[in-house]
Amino acid sequence: MSHILLIVGGGIAAYKSCELIRLMRKAGHSVRCVLTEGGNHFVTPMTLAALSENQVFTTLWDLKDEAEMGHIQLSREADLVVVAPGTADLMARMANGHADDLATTLLLATDTPVLVAPAMNVRMWLHPATQRNVAQLRADGVEVMAPDEGVMACGEFGPGRLPEPPAILAAIEAKLTPAHRPLAGRHVLVTAGPTHEPIDPVRYIANRSSGRQGFAVAGALAALGARVTLVAGPVSLPTPPGVDRVNVETARDMAQAVAQALPADAAVMVAAVADWRVEAAGQKVKKDGAAAPALTLVENPDILATVAAAPDRPALVVGFAAETEHVIDHAVAKRLRKRADWIVANDVSGDVFGGDANHVHLVTADGVESWERMGKDAVARGLAQRIADALQARS
Repeated sequence: MSHILLIVGGGIAAYKSCELIRLMRKAGHSVRCVLTEGGNHFVTPMTLAALSENQVFTTLWDLKDEAEMGHIQLSREADLVVVAPGTADLMARMANGHADDLATTLLLATDTPVLVAPAMNVRMWLHPATQRNVAQLRADGVEVMAPDEGVMACGEFGPGRLPEPPAILAAIEAKLTPAHRPLAGRHVLVTAGPTHEPIDPVRYIANRSSGRQGFAVAGALAALGARVTLVAGPVSLPTPPGVDRVNVETARDMAQAVAQALPADAAVMVAAVADWRVEAAGQKVKKDGAAAPALTLVENPDILATVAAAPDRPALVVGFAAETEHVIDHAVAKRLRKRADWIVANDVSGDVFGGDANHVHLVTADGVESWERMGKDAVARGLAQRIADALQARS
């Protein structure tokens, strides 16, 4: 987990800092916030504190804050300082070495890498003074992102919009040191969600998988620096930052997409693939008062076993087992049967499908490790770190 210090400048785009904090926390980062006097006119310390789950700092002159954590310590304990939004005034003061408030004092005192996401009116961004300040900051080693182009809050059009939070998060991930990105240079394949097996043009066989756990795993792996290919069944979830997504519908579609995504350093098969399919009718099967139609089931491809036996088998193959009884016994047997390295087993007899939490057991050749019940994002971060450790140990 990396520690990020977010400085929120005083512009209308400050409201996007709330979404940025949410994304950083979801990616597994710890966030502390410094709110400038101008920023306080657009978002409140209470909002940032609730989202970051940390105290928010606003002034140099608070004796209690200084006693608990001095501003020098605050600036130096971070792995990265992010300024978003970086207003024209704030960047001008940074470029000229001012230290007249908490934000600029921290920036002048830190030896931590600094990333600025600028936001201002188009004419302010294009003004020679701003361009000189940006050039000076870059010469000083500060990374200044290019602003987005579009319609401004003032109605003008052009460059100057704050980059969208997912783009800022991607820049943050790229800026972190290798110690925080142990999967840099690795390719990890992840499957997530259900598959839909058509019965006819309007009906299908499926299960209740929401895809949340698989998407959380993909995001956590990307946060550790991996190039992630996510093969996703039919779910309505946003793509995690830094993840390449391939959408599929059926088990056969997923098997083909997985084969095309190989080779990979690791494969994490989280998807709840339908075990069977039927030969779909070309037209809707009508209920005409006769007996219910008979469905002849055909076994679908076993994607996990196929990946584990592939000539270009990943160094680490991880499967998931959703069970309703004898969870650990079934998972142990599944690991051997599928020839997977690990199986992550969970009991889905309760509210796991569609829920926010999970209670999993990690089954390996060394035994069974039961994790406490926790949020799916926390499960994903824990699993991603274990994958990173395992790949490093095998390299």
